[in-house]
Amino acid sequence: MRQRFKSLLEDVERKKNSRIILALDVVAESSEKIFSKSMQILDEVHEYVCALKINHHLVLPLGLFSGVKRILDRAKDLGLPAIMDCKANDVGSTNRIIAENYFKAGFDALIANPLIGWEDGVQPIFEVAKKMGRGVILLVYMSHKAAWEGYGQKIYDEKTGTIKPQYIVFAEKALAWRADGVIVGATYPEKISEVYAVLRGSVPIYSPGVGVQGGDIERAILAGARYLIVGRSIVEDKDPAEAARRLRDASNKIISNVGHRAA
Repeated sequence: MRQRFKSLLEDVERKKNSRIILALDVVAESSEKIFSKSMQILDEVHEYVCALKINHHLVLPLGLFSGVKRILDRAKDLGLPAIMDCKANDVGSTNRIIAENYFKAGFDALIANPLIGWEDGVQPIFEVAKKMGRGVILLVYMSHKAAWEGYGQKIYDEKTGTIKPQYIVFAEKALAWRADGVIVGATYPEKISEVYAVLRGSVPIYSPGVGVQGGDIERAILAGARYLIVGRSIVEDKDPAEAARRLRDASNKIISNVGHRAA
């Protein structure tokens, strides 16, 4: 049975004609300004993006079931699925509580770290997601400069008796666990390409890091990224709507020219 979240996002992608995901990482001097600016940006850019991603930038100052839930309700009204970037990375009993609360607040999917393994690790997250009809996206390779220190290290794979990069093993786990997506930074297009070779389009690649962090739209898409997660290049622009429109149009132009991996 096809995953509900994947189908939901694909439907919105078609309706909005966009594969840009807004990372609503708003920073301001007060919680009131964070909330008002977040709502304003969301209202301005919603027609140019296919989903919303929220991080601790909003959850910590606004509260999950108060300010953030109001933003999620507005996103739902605008037809946008919402992803929680909590990078769940704890023991199973805690991960279950994490998933239940974020999903109850209105998130359609959350991001989890496969480093903790399956049994008594991410398994409860997948169980809760299946029960509630939500999605799980696995963190395979981050976008920051030190990502290689963890995700890029070489490990011994006991099942095959071979040495592999950590991110390749994580990609294989995404297939085995039937994840709804994987995160691979747009700042590392060569890693996107390697992960795509493992997934072959069966699990979509989400790529953060476009713009401010140095990730290039064209290189990420050509390497196999399906969705581009963009934060500061939109949020901090003097005209967020125009910035989002430019990114959407640029990505659509590339997709129309390449088709094979972007389909």
